[in-house]
Amino acid sequence: MAAAPPPPPPPRDVFRNCWGCRLVCGLGLLGAGGYVFASARSVLRRTASAPSFGTVAQMVFALGLASWGVVVLVNPEQKSQLK
Repeated sequence: MAAAPPPPPPPRDVFRNCWGCRLVCGLGLLGAGGYVFASARSVLRRTASAPSFGTVAQMVFALGLASWGVVVLVNPEQKSQLK
């Protein structure tokens, strides 16, 4: 009886292991978050009244984009795997 063939190697996940890809995507998301936040901030500076719901939602969205960029840069999934 012949031995079973060895299991195939796990597929390479190029996009998660490529430092350049993570750097470009992470900085792009951080930049997009900064741009959205700056545009919401400019609306706040022009008006003397309390911020509207849309402006607050825009700031929360900017915070989400920026935090997503940090997660892409830090890549906690790869660091949490036990070896």
